[in-house]
This record gives sequence, structure tokens and C-alpha cells, in this order.
Amino acid sequence: MKIKKTKLKDVYIIIPKPNEDKRGFFQRLFCKKIFKSNNLENSIIQINNSFSRHKGTTRGLHYQVENSAECKILRCIRGSLVNIVVDVRKNSKNYLKHTIIKLSENNRHMSYIPRGFANGLQTLEDNTELIYFTTNFYNPKKEKGLLITDPILKIKLPKKISVISKKDKSFKKLKINNN
Repeated sequence: MKIKKTKLKDVYIIIPKPNEDKRGFFQRLFCKKIFKSNNLENSIIQINNSFSRHKGTTRGLHYQVENSAECKILRCIRGSLVNIVVDVRKNSKNYLKHTIIKLSENNRHMSYIPRGFANGLQTLEDNTELIYFTTNFYNPKKEKGLLITDPILKIKLPKKISVISKKDKSFKKLKINNN
């Protein structure tokens, strides 16, 4: 398993190493020892599954705050998508900066998103499926979100948005504080 840095400190791409033979392959998606040796949070609480019927489906940007903040590990198991990760740590030099990570059934890469980052995605193909591991329970009272199309974030989505939830469209635009 290879841990690759992204342009955002503490956000990583995890590249599993498959052991292949004539039957196919076996690969480890999570190893507590490897995560711990790379200072990555390793207390998985939930494993979730998301399916999107149409390319251009856009989800997020979501995050949880306070004692409900969570780390996420995402893997695309069918189709392909881009994972958009935004730093929402107000004291970070990368505050509101983002990175985009392509995940697909072909590259088998995973995103590691620590606490303090918002997460969203856009599917690149119809019938795209994702699994993600979280280190905390979902708490709707502690959930926050950013508008993925907010001009302040300057996110260039690869596709036109075809499907987005009412909740994700309702997040407020950010305001620049010039004081």
C-alpha cells in the first residue's frame, strides 16, 4: 500500500498494491499498522455505500464539526468519479483551497480525507458506485456544507451537474471578510 501526498497537507491518495495471479488479484484496502505508521487515523466506525445512476451526479461538499468531525476513506468500486476535498480549517494556510482526486474502478485508488475537510464528488460515468469508511457516526445536527459551485472556491467540475440534492444546492455562498 502506497500513501501519496496531495497538494493539501494531510489529504492523501492511497494506492493499494494488488497481488495478482491467474485467478485475479487480492489487495488490502485498510491496514491499521500501515495507517498508524503514516500517522493516519485508523479507527473505522462505519462503512457506507453510495450509488449514482447518472454521470454528472454531484454530491457535497459535506463535513461534520466538533465532536462529530470525521475522517473518511473513499474508494470507487464501479465507474469513475472525481473526489473534491476542501480545507475548512480556519487556521490553515490552505483554508478554502481544494484538491481533486480521480477515483475509478480501474485505478483502484482511495482518498484519505482527515477531519477538518469538506468532501464532495461528481460522477464521470453512469452507474458509479462508491464505498467509504468513516471514523465517526453520522450526526445531522453537526453536519455543515459548502456550495460546490461557490465562486470563492473556484472548483472546476469536469461535467455539467446533472443531478444534485436540494440540500446540496441550498448551502449558502461564502462571504469574503475584508476586515
